[in-house]
Amino acid sequence: MKPEIADKQLTAKPVITGSEAVIRALVEEGVDTIFGYPGGAIMPIYDALYDFQDQVRHILVRHEQAATHAAQGYARSSGRVGVAFATSGPGATNLVTGLADAYMDSTPMVCITGQVAAALLGTDAFQETDVIGITMPITKWNIQVTRPEDIPGAMAKAFYIARSGRPGPVLVDITKNAQFGEFEYEYKKCEYIRSYRPVPELSQDAVSAAAALINAAKKPFLLVGHGVLLSGAEKELIALAEKAQIPMGSTLLGLSAVPVDHPLYVGLLGMHGNYGPNILTGEADVVIAVGMRFDDRVTGDVASYVPNAKVIHIEIDAAEIHKIIKADVPVHADAKDALAALLQEVTPAEHNAWLAEFRAAHDKEYEKVQHAELYPQQGELKMAEVIRLISEKTQGEAVLVTDVGQHQMVASRYYRFKNPNTNITSGGMGTMGFSLPAAMGAKTGTPEKEVVAIIGDGCFQMTLQELATIHQSQIGVKIVILNNNFLGMVRQWQQLFFDKRYSSTEMVNPDFVQVAKGFYIPGKKVTAREDISAAIDEMLAHQGAYLLEVVVEKEDNVFPMVPAGAPISAIRLE
Repeated sequence: MKPEIADKQLTAKPVITGSEAVIRALVEEGVDTIFGYPGGAIMPIYDALYDFQDQVRHILVRHEQAATHAAQGYARSSGRVGVAFATSGPGATNLVTGLADAYMDSTPMVCITGQVAAALLGTDAFQETDVIGITMPITKWNIQVTRPEDIPGAMAKAFYIARSGRPGPVLVDITKNAQFGEFEYEYKKCEYIRSYRPVPELSQDAVSAAAALINAAKKPFLLVGHGVLLSGAEKELIALAEKAQIPMGSTLLGLSAVPVDHPLYVGLLGMHGNYGPNILTGEADVVIAVGMRFDDRVTGDVASYVPNAKVIHIEIDAAEIHKIIKADVPVHADAKDALAALLQEVTPAEHNAWLAEFRAAHDKEYEKVQHAELYPQQGELKMAEVIRLISEKTQGEAVLVTDVGQHQMVASRYYRFKNPNTNITSGGMGTMGFSLPAAMGAKTGTPEKEVVAIIGDGCFQMTLQELATIHQSQIGVKIVILNNNFLGMVRQWQQLFFDKRYSSTEMVNPDFVQVAKGFYIPGKKVTAREDISAAIDEMLAHQGAYLLEVVVEKEDNVFPMVPAGAPISAIRLE
């Protein structure tokens, strides 16, 4: 054999199908789990997956929306990119809610959909849908691949975009002919895209200007957003707060960035947040907002928000700066980089009188609201006492996955989070049905952690089919249904703002424990206060999945509360 022929054989690239290229790309990107549902247009990819079962686990969900929520839960708990598969047409459109949810909450996710053959595009072929057009507004990037040789580049780009900068969901739509076609395979990870700068260059002038405001402040206040967790900036944040003795309040998605028992942590911001941080935001003279977008649930009426404060906004996404609240000092940067630099220029300070105002506000809220919620002596079970017991028995170290509604707000208020990335919830979209599949994903991504799903009776019935997935895949998630036989949050609004006209909010529910048993998952129903502690112990001690239904007070309301559109200072304690 001639030397040049031998060299050519040694360097020859393998000739494989586009379908195999998809799976090989996932392996190259470190993917160990896929959540999905097969169908005609993605069947070649599933066929290729068959040969990689020792490297990649596929979890068969019962609905494609659940695949996206499971991928979200996986990503949020593990810090890795979540992956979901779906076929064309209805399979692809069923991903839309999860994509929108991940887009709003900056969750790294790659969704791969099958598509009809390129020759059939635009012909209204069976199960053809323009998934690229549909998902363009709710993805960080999407692409349709019609040639097998374009698959490696598209996959590499997808993972780079999903996980870099401000994370988000990406969709790759692959036509059937591209899946079947063969080509010489080579994979190169993407590390750069022209015109895309995921991490902006930190301006030292902006850092110095921010430090000057903080050093001169009498009443500084740190607003902790999801970006702190996404950038891994928890230590830098806490170090800054401790150095300058700055109180810290958290957005809903910022929860768990700071241990709840930290002496400078003053509570949850927003509509159902704590009294102190909401009332005293208006008295702050400097607000340092880190990795947050000033959501309307945090600000209330924007015109009256932070009336006395200079605003420092640390944010990786330039589109969020000045969008809602004009920043006096915008710091366009990754939160970790910005906080580390700021820490060097901020001088030590004490703000004891300012912190005392937060403690006084907390005492007022505890007296008027919290004590009766957490330690009731009579009447029906309350949501808050259930969350308190779960928090105590898990020592604040469980991954808490909440759905949307009253139970979400109560869990967010009363669970004593200790560790980062242990609060997983649907923030921006507020997607009912999120918790059960997201908890599956969280447990799959971090199997060593206790994962507890807190779900309302209405939310549970939107995705309860995933109990079958939990059983089949042996996912040991603990499920707590707080059942008030109402769509509780809607009912609360109807009570307070619509003269108790309870229109279509009362629910006649099934026997949830029997439903769980139908899916081979054990469970228990609790209606009495004297039984709840032992029931939680039994649930936590059980090896594997378990469902606990707790019947709670039917017309229990969540306070404090800021009426929609009102100033944040209009927060009501009752």
